[in-house]
Amino acid sequence: MAGHSQFKNIMHRKGAQDKKRAKVFTKLIRELTTAARTGLPDPAANPRLRAAIMASKQANMSKDTVDRAIKRGAGGEDGDNYEEVRYEGYGPGGVAVIVEALTDNRNRTASDVRAAFTKYGGNLGETNSVSFMFDRVGQVTYPASVGDADTMFEAAVEAGADNVESSEEEHAVTCGFEGLIPVRDALEQRFGAPASAKFVFKPKVMAPIDEEAAVSLFKLLEALEDSDDVQTVFVNFEVSDEVMARLSA
Repeated sequence: MAGHSQFKNIMHRKGAQDKKRAKVFTKLIRELTTAARTGLPDPAANPRLRAAIMASKQANMSKDTVDRAIKRGAGGEDGDNYEEVRYEGYGPGGVAVIVEALTDNRNRTASDVRAAFTKYGGNLGETNSVSFMFDRVGQVTYPASVGDADTMFEAAVEAGADNVESSEEEHAVTCGFEGLIPVRDALEQRFGAPASAKFVFKPKVMAPIDEEAAVSLFKLLEALEDSDDVQTVFVNFEVSDEVMARLSA
């Protein structure tokens, strides 16, 4: 078992996400505000904003809250101006880690991220220190309930996607960087609005780690995601099914 989505699934099953609703909303509001500020406030003409609205609906955020965040970003209300920053480094076991953040205070965010890496056996590196081990691709996700793996694979291929990874929870469709919008639109016509449509860092190579490193890595990932500033974390770890079963027990 490998990758960040599996980590999220394990933490969800352990109930760790139940208490994080407020933090999820904080992150979504920042993304809505930034998407509206950096593009048009019309989701039909702003793919990033459209994806943020979809994610907000998935999280059951109220329409009023979504509209206020978009209005702030479009300049209708005063608000914080969030800056997009990226951090790269190595986690326990030599795992490559990319952290994407939206912050109104770079010094605070850098300090928090560095502290998390240091506490859990990682090392924060320079920009581009690990990103060469990832491809920047588009990813469209749907809940598994929209159809079986074969149905989604056939639809994704017809839409121009490169690959589909299906699990009990979701279908993750990946495509080239330029293909995100046409692939998303084609799938949306067949399956409805996706759970998410965004650009991600997909590992080119995986880093196998043992149970001890996995325990520390999961603590690092949880600490990073606990930060209001951190939006997304990408990693390239791989652990055996036996180890994962023990950790998720």
